[in-house]
Amino acid sequence: MIVIIDAGMGNLGSIFNMLRKVGANSRVSDKVEDILTADKLILPGVGHFDYGMNSLEERGHIQVLNQKVLEEKCPVLGICLGMQLMTRRSEEGKRQGLGWIQADTKRFSFTATDSKLKIPHMGWNSIDTVKGASLFEPLRGNPRFYFVHSYYVVPDNDNDIAARTSYGGEFCSAIQHDNMYGTQFHPEKSHKFGIAVMDAFSKL
Repeated sequence: MIVIIDAGMGNLGSIFNMLRKVGANSRVSDKVEDILTADKLILPGVGHFDYGMNSLEERGHIQVLNQKVLEEKCPVLGICLGMQLMTRRSEEGKRQGLGWIQADTKRFSFTATDSKLKIPHMGWNSIDTVKGASLFEPLRGNPRFYFVHSYYVVPDNDNDIAARTSYGGEFCSAIQHDNMYGTQFHPEKSHKFGIAVMDAFSKL
């Protein structure tokens, strides 16, 4: 069972429908007991970093997530803000993140020559995948995904980068570290390429 964590900050229905489309057994839940019995977890997120951490804390999710992810090594996929919450901190807020990945979250900042680039980075963009990145092995052609974000993850170790994307320079658009995965883009909004990524996660 894949549990899509309901912390009031993501496209839960779209993720559930995409998993159903690939034949994966999933459930949207904010219940601690469901998280504890999950085979895999998805941490969606849309909005402000501190709001996301507050939402997890208010629902009693932080301790149980640490147990599942760090101790039991349950596979987890963070999407957009969900991926950023897996880092130590963000320039967007004052709270500490979950700290699962040795990384920080930073805001886009462009030079005068890139001033025509808008923040947030919004719309379709391609990704350059890293060899061995489990979620992207099924992809063929030129994979494009849907992005909406003003902040991006900067890992300490390049080995944690699963994909890069160009927007005023390269940034990390996906991570992979042990049982932890993250995408800055929204698979649930990315049509056939998003379906392939969700299918790959469901079959890990």
